[in-house]
Amino acid sequence: MRSRGFLWVAVAMAGMAVAACNTAPEPVPLPGPAAAAPPVAVSPQAPRAKAPAPARITYPAQGTGTWTTAAKQDGSPAVREGRLMRYRVAVEGGIKGVTAAAFADAVSATLADPRSWIAGEQFRFRRVGPGQNADFTVYLATPGTRDGFCDGADGYTSCRNGARVVINVARWVKGVPDYGAPLAEYRHYVINHEVGHRLGESHQRCPRRGGLAPVMQQQTLGLHGCTANAWPYPDGELHEGPPGSYDDPTPPRDRGRR
Repeated sequence: MRSRGFLWVAVAMAGMAVAACNTAPEPVPLPGPAAAAPPVAVSPQAPRAKAPAPARITYPAQGTGTWTTAAKQDGSPAVREGRLMRYRVAVEGGIKGVTAAAFADAVSATLADPRSWIAGEQFRFRRVGPGQNADFTVYLATPGTRDGFCDGADGYTSCRNGARVVINVARWVKGVPDYGAPLAEYRHYVINHEVGHRLGESHQRCPRRGGLAPVMQQQTLGLHGCTANAWPYPDGELHEGPPGSYDDPTPPRDRGRR
């Protein structure tokens, strides 16, 4: 009896083991798709504020004859080679819409440009302030005062007379007709041209029809087949033309802008 009971228990346990082995595991639920993030409200991009229009420059035909001199420029010249030329910058009383500081920044940016006179490594420039020694002064002058500074009273062009580099505010504001380049380029030109005279350069003529005008050509009065060019070293090389000038008529003097 005892052996039969043991055998029955053993058979029962074996059956339970087989049943356990043949039982399929319960399926594990897979994670469902992630819930979509709630939509984010995107506010429309605010329109960019328009840059303020440049101040309108006005001037009389004859200014006060008094001057506001710009402060000296901080730092050293951009290049170390060549003769150091110190210059002042001054704006005549009666001219409104441009400060001495703003005009001085334009002059300094032109003279420090790698296409300007520094490229030849014969000259470098430093702007000095009121009362400091200078090799020349760049004046922004009214047409009438320009006549008192220059050799010849035409009220239209700019000039260089001795240590005076005189930029006629009328040309600074209006440029010249049919120049074929933006006013900003004409401003670079007139600074480089008149400073070039202070450095000993004389007038030149158009070297080739369709080519660049030399910066020492009187581009204010005509291009004579050349295209406008504001720089003595437009592509790293000095660009020159044959010496001489043209017998161009000078337009009527400017009467001011109010």
